[in-house]
Amino acid sequence: MGSLATTEKPHAVCIPYPAQGHINPMLKLAKILHHKGFHITFVSTEFNHQRLLKSRGPDSLIGLPSFRFETIPDGLPPKDVDATQDVPSLCDSTSKYCLPHFKNLLGRLNDPPSDVPPVSCIVSDGAMSFTLDVAEELGIPEVLLWSTSACGFMAYVHFRQLIEKGYTPLKDFILSETERARKASAIILNTFHYLEKYVLDAFASMLPPVYSIGPLHLQINQILDNDTKQIGSNLMERRN
Repeated sequence: MGSLATTEKPHAVCIPYPAQGHINPMLKLAKILHHKGFHITFVSTEFNHQRLLKSRGPDSLIGLPSFRFETIPDGLPPKDVDATQDVPSLCDSTSKYCLPHFKNLLGRLNDPPSDVPPVSCIVSDGAMSFTLDVAEELGIPEVLLWSTSACGFMAYVHFRQLIEKGYTPLKDFILSETERARKASAIILNTFHYLEKYVLDAFASMLPPVYSIGPLHLQINQILDNDTKQIGSNLMERRN
């Protein structure tokens, strides 16, 4: 049985879309949440997990007691880990096949005698909106991270109008994901308010709460700097 401190800690399950430009900002966000006191479960696809192990070593993803890595299959046929996956096929596969595997993972995390806190929220990439179904079933909030700018996300939100006017041939993936974004508890963007104030303000009447949390890399650097200063301060106190 976990300790009282463990069971009381909020537990965020973070799942990026399985591509580098989506994994990196989600990992930064997960580190920030962990620094703020969250227990983190970071979910990768089995394919990307193996790629990371091959490039960074077999012990690189062991993690910490409060920051753990889990995997789910992406639904695509096995492929050489040195190859790049086809993006349209990956989009189709994750939307069709990942839901039951993700649901089973959360069930395992929540079932006793699990040594982690109960899952209290999901932080998902905007392109992995099948996770909204699991959040709704469990009765927990879900936050969607869109790694694009606010202006870029605004264009996605208006894709239906662009399609109806014949300005774009895209008709499926992005349209369905942005329309499902309205079911989220909140949406977060890797930008900052003063850079895109007017666009961010315009979302207020269109979507769930939209928050700017970026730039994530600067926040991570600030956390590391503060931790380094704190360590130095502690060492000085011990010497004195």
